[in-house]
Amino acid sequence: MRFTRSFPSPLDRVSRACLTAVAALATVTATALGAATPAFATQTTTLHASPGGHGSACSAAHPCSLGQAKAKVRSVNARMRADIVVQLAGGTYRLAAPLTFTRADSGSNGHTVTWKAAPGARPVISGARKATGWTRQDAAKNIWKAEVGRGFDIRQLYVDGVQATRARTQLNRADLTTDANGYTFTSGALKYLNTLADPGRTEIDALGSFTNRYSPVAGIRDGVMTMEQPAWNNNTFGYDTIGNPFRKGPLYIENAYEFLDTAGEWYLNTRTGTLYYKPLPGQHMSSADVEMPKLESLLSVGGTYRAPATHLAFSGLQFSHTSWLQPSTGQGYADQQTGAFVAGDWARPADALDSCQYGCRLFEATRPHWHQMPAAVQVSAASHISFTGNRFTQLGQVALGIGNDANAHATGVGLGADTVSVTGNVFAQGAGGGVVVGGVQADAHHPSDSRMTNRRITVSDNVMHDLALDYRDMTAALVTYATDATVSHNEIYDMPYTGIAIGYGWGTNDPGGSQDYVNRGLYDFQPRYTTPTTLKNLKVTGNHLHDVMRTMDDGACIYSLSAAPGTSIDRNYCADNNGHYGIYHDEGSRDYTDSNNVFSNTGDWDHENSNATNNTGALTVTDNWTSNDSISLRAGERGNTVTGTVVVSDGNWPRAAERVMRDAGVRHG
Repeated sequence: MRFTRSFPSPLDRVSRACLTAVAALATVTATALGAATPAFATQTTTLHASPGGHGSACSAAHPCSLGQAKAKVRSVNARMRADIVVQLAGGTYRLAAPLTFTRADSGSNGHTVTWKAAPGARPVISGARKATGWTRQDAAKNIWKAEVGRGFDIRQLYVDGVQATRARTQLNRADLTTDANGYTFTSGALKYLNTLADPGRTEIDALGSFTNRYSPVAGIRDGVMTMEQPAWNNNTFGYDTIGNPFRKGPLYIENAYEFLDTAGEWYLNTRTGTLYYKPLPGQHMSSADVEMPKLESLLSVGGTYRAPATHLAFSGLQFSHTSWLQPSTGQGYADQQTGAFVAGDWARPADALDSCQYGCRLFEATRPHWHQMPAAVQVSAASHISFTGNRFTQLGQVALGIGNDANAHATGVGLGADTVSVTGNVFAQGAGGGVVVGGVQADAHHPSDSRMTNRRITVSDNVMHDLALDYRDMTAALVTYATDATVSHNEIYDMPYTGIAIGYGWGTNDPGGSQDYVNRGLYDFQPRYTTPTTLKNLKVTGNHLHDVMRTMDDGACIYSLSAAPGTSIDRNYCADNNGHYGIYHDEGSRDYTDSNNVFSNTGDWDHENSNATNNTGALTVTDNWTSNDSISLRAGERGNTVTGTVVVSDGNWPRAAERVMRDAGVRHG
């Protein structure tokens, strides 16, 4: 099979059926909205917006701004008898603040308010301002600079549509000794760190097995690197820590002018307001498009559980240019896996660097309170929301968050996503993951209000690649806790970690809990639940995953955690994942059915993480095809069933397997 690595256009690979449905919204259109247009119009009402629009007409001849279009919608959407369409002309819409859509912006009477690209247009919703006026700073090193002003910070920079690399240099772990305050170093190779002009701007970027942690530096002097708190404490106890990772991945120090030694790197001096960049070959700073993200998010869709945002659609738009700034604060990014992190100031053992590198009771106290990375586009307390044929690119965090915990939503209201579809979009060139559905805290898995339950979420026919560029622990698609969700027919490739992840909690929140976590002391800090979680009836089907697991460890094409009754993983095609697992059922995974999948050039094609004190098992594995016979599940053990496996040699796939391979990925109508 032949794979395309070029960056697709926003509507590439979208099913014809999706495009037809979107186009139908504008079939019957009012030519303009005048003051006399009644609120109960029975024909589709079309408003027009443009980047330079102004005034209140919102007509094709006199388009308005996005804000004015929102106000116009609110004046006519209370008693809808037909859809409202807001057409966006091509160009870049530079936001001063995120767009917010509440119940007041919603469709009514079952009709939809659609925000979409005008025919043939490519509108970009941007949280950035351009950096211009470039002059040469250092001719010998080819470093350029632009005066961009003070009073803001960024973690990402986008040059000619690609995320640039923050200036960094790799460290040798053997040259550093970890202590409660930071690092000490004696190697002559690190003496230059004592002379950095602004060491308090630097950070440690540490890759472990399944975590990618950021810990800011407070200062460097006389061979001592003092770290900011509580980030350092939170990053140095628990599992896969900075000081003692399960796998010693690369360790970098980042964000100093002195590290500008490789083409494509940048540094912002916030004290002087000067941005520095070392161009890639062929880039000319007089014509380069350099975008500095000024916003941490672009779009928030959400109301309350009593009055959710509803019947809103977004189509043919590009969402770009954000930068999530918390990792630059004293909190850092104490990553625990797939975008969940320790936040706050926690007690830990006095000898944590010895006693709590493989977990401990006080670390378990943090687990019920982990936070989630907020997304650039956020949906919570909302129903009947759709994203079709959009492009999510050049974003500084998770691209799209659906029903995440309240701490990950600008509205302050989390969860509560019902009937949300994400279809035919492109997710690429992002610092974090693609789509994250669900939360990780108690109300996500055992909601105190039934309206919090995330249900009927569909993620289908999307192209997802080159994501998790900065937060390499993240996945293209993650569903933590949801009911009746579907992840189908996506193509996912060029990912540092897992392609699709299902479930959360390591089995700790399932009925009866986990003896492993009884032993660790978790239930001193949270209930031992007797009822199931909201994770059930998921379908992971027809996805094509290849070239994933390129950087991290302990992941797979498809990864699961905890019990998920009624969940099927079927007709997926997993290939060339760097020798890692095809399907990985990690701690507490139960009640999954893996059937009719194809695994080519993987490690264990189906793997189970089980021991005497966890509940992993009750897995049904039937009628799969694989190019190797390596599987850790055993039929008849732990309630597992394994039947009908066909091991294929020399690429001689049976016709049924070839059909799965051919049909996997984005459908073409």
